Amino acid sequence: MRQSTRVFSIVALLAAVLYAGICVALFAFQRSIIYFPRPMSNRIGITLMTLRTDAGTALVSTRPNAGPDALIYFGGNGEDVSQDMPDFASAFPHQAIYLLHYPGYGGSSGSPSERTIVADALALFDRIHAEHPNVVLIGRSLGTGVAVQVASQRPVARLVLVTPFDSLGDVAAAQFPLLPVRWLLRDRFESWRYASQVTAPTRIIVAEDDEVVPRASTDRLRTRFKDGIVSWVIVPGVGHNSISDSPDYLALLSRE
Repeated sequence: MRQSTRVFSIVALLAAVLYAGICVALFAFQRSIIYFPRPMSNRIGITLMTLRTDAGTALVSTRPNAGPDALIYFGGNGEDVSQDMPDFASAFPHQAIYLLHYPGYGGSSGSPSERTIVADALALFDRIHAEHPNVVLIGRSLGTGVAVQVASQRPVARLVLVTPFDSLGDVAAAQFPLLPVRWLLRDRFESWRYASQVTAPTRIIVAEDDEVVPRASTDRLRTRFKDGIVSWVIVPGVGHNSISDSPDYLALLSRE
């Protein structure tokens, strides 16, 4: 009995050490799990804009257009936003279009983090709003956490959120259910903290079969906004990454 108790204690200790080691590794390397920087692969029909911020130098893929209307897009964590230009140019023919390459993405300097990404996003909005008073923000996946923060602090004309979450912790907890990821996260993208300060009309677009963002997280985010400003659309038969393949996707983005 004494021998088996000792063996059990050793096994439990080893398991605890292993678990702690996994948590330490996850904390240390979490940004390499969250962010997947992509190079810029499309320059057709694109004008590159350089934006100097406190975080460094950000590159912005643009389709310039005169007039009061503009679109700013914040993409997902593994997205090369330059690839989206043809679709956005078709869906928004009369708007100037600005697609932000996060730090470390598409030639932008620096390393991605919540602080650096949001700093670049706010600087981009301020520059664009000075020329175009009616700015629509679109955020997808990780970019929804960016877009909500910007919309809570700046005079946005309209906000569109594609596959959004209440907080990045919800997504991480679903992917790593046995680890205390909510306590380990450094970049939390807690949209729930900012949504109540948004005054712009907001559209939330949900993938029916989203395998990344739990539906409960998106449902909670919906309740964070002021009454009457949110419209809600569920796109049937699509997942988190395939939602843009829906024939209705672009129309949902551009519809008032």
